[in-house]
Amino acid sequence: MVIEMLSKTRIRILIAWLMLCSLPILACGSHLTLKIYGNANLDDTIDQRDVDYVEGIINGTQEYSELADANNDGSIGQEDIAQIEDIVAGRETNLILKDTANRTVSIDMPVERVIVPSGLTAEAFKVLKATEKIVGVSNAIHEKTYFFPEFADLPSVGGWKIEDYEAAISLDPDLVISYEKWPPISEAEEKLDPAGIPVVVLEFTDPNFVTEELVKLSYILGTNGAEDRYIQWRSGYERQIDDYVNNLSRDERPSVFLETGFKGLNDVGTYGEGAKGSLVLELTGGRNIAANMSEAYPHVDSEWIITENPEVLMKYVYSSELDWGWNSTDEPEALIEEISSRDGWESIDAVKNQRVYLISNELMTGLDSVVGYLYWVKLLHPEFAADPTEAYKEYITDFLGMEFPDLVFVFPKP
Repeated sequence: MVIEMLSKTRIRILIAWLMLCSLPILACGSHLTLKIYGNANLDDTIDQRDVDYVEGIINGTQEYSELADANNDGSIGQEDIAQIEDIVAGRETNLILKDTANRTVSIDMPVERVIVPSGLTAEAFKVLKATEKIVGVSNAIHEKTYFFPEFADLPSVGGWKIEDYEAAISLDPDLVISYEKWPPISEAEEKLDPAGIPVVVLEFTDPNFVTEELVKLSYILGTNGAEDRYIQWRSGYERQIDDYVNNLSRDERPSVFLETGFKGLNDVGTYGEGAKGSLVLELTGGRNIAANMSEAYPHVDSEWIITENPEVLMKYVYSSELDWGWNSTDEPEALIEEISSRDGWESIDAVKNQRVYLISNELMTGLDSVVGYLYWVKLLHPEFAADPTEAYKEYITDFLGMEFPDLVFVFPKP
């Protein structure tokens, strides 16, 4: 039976799910839809319920779903049931999925050799205890010796993205995991498709998708279930954040200026409408004074900031300026002093009340991003009960198997 379109019921279900997952602070844990063909009932896993669902489609008792077409041949039948049963048993020879760029990708299984230029994706391999499958990385990963000592001797395919395609092909990978835009995924496909090497986009940057990406990667690597403990850990902290922030009135949310770059008093970078920093700030209990600026990454002048008089000043410090964290409080203290002593800023409430904060951008993306959000809530609302440092220790020691470093990631510490 060939199904041509989604039913009205199916569309209503999809709209309801999208509304449920509209808050970016949530990874939508148990509500995510795993976009692997074979996930017929559109939940977060592939199991016997998907077999039952496909049988229902065949019998006319269940609505069509695109992912029920497990072998992606345009029809729903017994072959799809066989594919789902193979996936459940871990004996599938092919896995078809939609990646983060919404591309449909077919992967020959099992996957044993993977090239990973992104440190965030390499970190996901550590969480899944599958680092032995990585055969090529980037120079950026090599430089993070504190984080990735196990990859120090692996060949490089570029500076921080895929640049040397000949080197990549020579490693005979089963799969390359890349960014969507760096390089453009069309370029990576053009270079690697002739060699029979599939490219999958998994980025681990957007909190909406990191949980689904981790589950998807687990299916690709055949480590199904290795992600469960992490998801439980993350969703627990997400619930704490949401339970606290959703009960705040507008008056209880401090006004914040979020600085991303400083070139002088007439050129201060920040986050406007639609930018991730602005969105996360709102969802961690603050009010971004630049939220209504139509440009996502506007530049403003000092006079505007002084006039707006934010209650809190926060500044990202990027990995280009900071390896992981500060070795002492000397550098962050000097940076806080530089910000606070800018001409005219002594009149800003945030400066007067010593509410100027720095945070390493390393905590704001990837699987540990929930730690960054915990810090933001704690900085904005000191009475918030969760302990971000303890959460980070749990992540580093329990999921990455590393010793927690004696470094400063947020200053002043809440």
